[in-house]
Amino acid sequence: MPSEMKPRFVLLYGSQKGQAQAIAEGVAEEAETHGLFAELSCLENNEKYNLETETAPVVFIVSTTGDGEPPDNALKFVRNIKKKTLSSDHYKHISYALLGLGDTNYANFCNCGKAIDRRLRELGASQFYASGYADDGVGLELVVDPWIKGLWNAIKEELSNMTSKQTECVKEEVRDSSKETPDPSTADMQLNLLSIANCQNCKSIGQSEKLANLASPSVSTTQTAGSDLRPDSSSRRIGLSSRTDGALSADAGVASLTHSLPPLSQSALNIPALPPPYLCVSLQEMETTEDIFGPLNKENLQEVPISKATQLTRGDSVKTALLLELDISALPAMTYQPGDAFDVYWPNSATEVEDMLHRLGLQDQRNHRVLISLLKDTKKRGAQVPSYIPQNASLLYLLTWCLEIRSVPKKAFLRALVEYTVDGVQKRRLQELCSKQGTTDYNSHLREQSLSILELLNAFPSCSPPLSILIEHVPKLQPRPYSVASSCLRHPGKLNFVFNIVEFPACSGRPAGRRGLCTGGLFDLISSRLVLPGNIKSSSKPALPKIHVNLRPTCTFRPPADVSVPFMMVGPGTGVAPFIGFLQQREEQRRQNPLATFGETWLFFGCRHRDQDFLFREELESFVSSGVLSHLQLSFSRDDPEEQEGADETISPTAQRRYVQHNLKLHGRQVTDILLKQKGCIYVCGDARNMAKDVDTTLMEVIKAELGMDQLEAMKTLAALREEKRYLQDIWG
Repeated sequence: MPSEMKPRFVLLYGSQKGQAQAIAEGVAEEAETHGLFAELSCLENNEKYNLETETAPVVFIVSTTGDGEPPDNALKFVRNIKKKTLSSDHYKHISYALLGLGDTNYANFCNCGKAIDRRLRELGASQFYASGYADDGVGLELVVDPWIKGLWNAIKEELSNMTSKQTECVKEEVRDSSKETPDPSTADMQLNLLSIANCQNCKSIGQSEKLANLASPSVSTTQTAGSDLRPDSSSRRIGLSSRTDGALSADAGVASLTHSLPPLSQSALNIPALPPPYLCVSLQEMETTEDIFGPLNKENLQEVPISKATQLTRGDSVKTALLLELDISALPAMTYQPGDAFDVYWPNSATEVEDMLHRLGLQDQRNHRVLISLLKDTKKRGAQVPSYIPQNASLLYLLTWCLEIRSVPKKAFLRALVEYTVDGVQKRRLQELCSKQGTTDYNSHLREQSLSILELLNAFPSCSPPLSILIEHVPKLQPRPYSVASSCLRHPGKLNFVFNIVEFPACSGRPAGRRGLCTGGLFDLISSRLVLPGNIKSSSKPALPKIHVNLRPTCTFRPPADVSVPFMMVGPGTGVAPFIGFLQQREEQRRQNPLATFGETWLFFGCRHRDQDFLFREELESFVSSGVLSHLQLSFSRDDPEEQEGADETISPTAQRRYVQHNLKLHGRQVTDILLKQKGCIYVCGDARNMAKDVDTTLMEVIKAELGMDQLEAMKTLAALREEKRYLQDIWG
């Protein structure tokens, strides 16, 4: 059925890193198989859609970024619908469905989606399908897949209802305008309206029959979503037999990246639709070779030297924490406040880029120009040449600065790789990993191991994808954010930041461990000039090479503007970084305003061992001595609890202040007094997956216990603190 004859719906997305966009594009493509036409647009492209007059169903797919903020390309839309001048029936004509993407490891889960959902209903819009909120912390597909599966019947039912309403309206007009002689054109209109729904139903039935006939042990390049793939007996035997291929050798009784076990290895598979190719990529030899000059938008970045590098951890600490000082004295416009963050733009590893060139068989074409255009006959809706790849860039530049080759491969990428895999066992395993049935294996062997695209390709040697597939599926290389760990009042012309060197251990798809891209690269850069713990003198060697950075000021994660307001800080490990800036700022404020009244300050800090990874120990103890820091509460999770300072003898040693949340609970009365009676603030910085959740739970328990509230009242109290910007988080996964 031609697009103009198919029932239509509007599909709008807001996406920060491309996930919501990719899901929306997949929905648009799948709509064709259901006899529907999706008008796909980004929320910021309001010239392509008009909700003021829209009568078709509208589907929103939106992600959340930062501290519950809308994606950049949805910000304008959210601001517009929040205008107080809009009436309560402004969108009464809109019928919508919404899918929100978020991560429960962070505060304000799916906040953008929930805010849009709530505001649309306030403006009179009605839902035709229940909203879905997918959690990237456990796997988006757990909600996304069933939500999309149920979407099609919901849209068809809504379209049918709309058609019925239109038909009734037509009948009313007919009765009112001519009760004696029916107008033939009106009768034709009624028949045409009904035929759309009827054709739609026929199309749906026909599609179901088509899917039922597609059960096959092999995968074609036109495989339809939901197809049933059952391996024949020979493929099962190959999958379970021993192999001499080193990349695929595995204990037959142990599942790995390249080896599955029953029941998955013997199951029928529901694999996603093959993403339609949309880019035409070719390489053109250049007369002169090109140097790698830096990130794409370097004209908008600051290039600053590292003036000092200090190791903060001691001995055989499990983690290595470094403090780097940047010299920004030559950049007077680069000003910051405690609590701000900044991005470091770091290229892909030269070694990994070289390995990728060899893996693609393009090592001799590294300096060739990459020419990219859209395929003329692509079936991909809204296809565009990636804007982050410059014209006339060399292949070497593309792999170094444009593509995130360290990213974890998405299932759509795995599905595309199936078509370029020769070996039957490897092909079957890729099918499993991208299938609905293989979700557990995908999470275990790729997602949870942070397996990179290069590591995946090395594990499946018979897979030989073209460069175009990488450009279509590999996301843009992202900058790495860090919190500022200093105050410019204390250190004018300097900017400090702290980080742990990230370590990825060996696993079934990674023969040897590796370091994080940026943290490992920074360590390699400064290792020869690193000042070790106990060394007072700075290195006499000249400043280190410059790095590209960009400030990203925050308007919320900052100490109270009123210095009399008390505040608490929770920052274990490197989470203490922004609070060093808070306290340095407070120290300078006290020095400049000795007669001012300053509120209490509390810091809850924790680490493994007091003598190994107590970061900023001397500086924090100095803050306590000078009165800048009113209370320093410490937790050492691997030290003997009985040896910790201030241990409470009435509490079991195993329950002593092992983690920061335990200290919070022990000081519950003071916590509730500062937050609820003195109207103070609490700041939390550090690990999102464990610490931040535990602190949140502890705060709720403390409020319940100290104020005699039930669970719901405590939740509302905590939510009010967030709403008032008095409970703030700077956390990462």
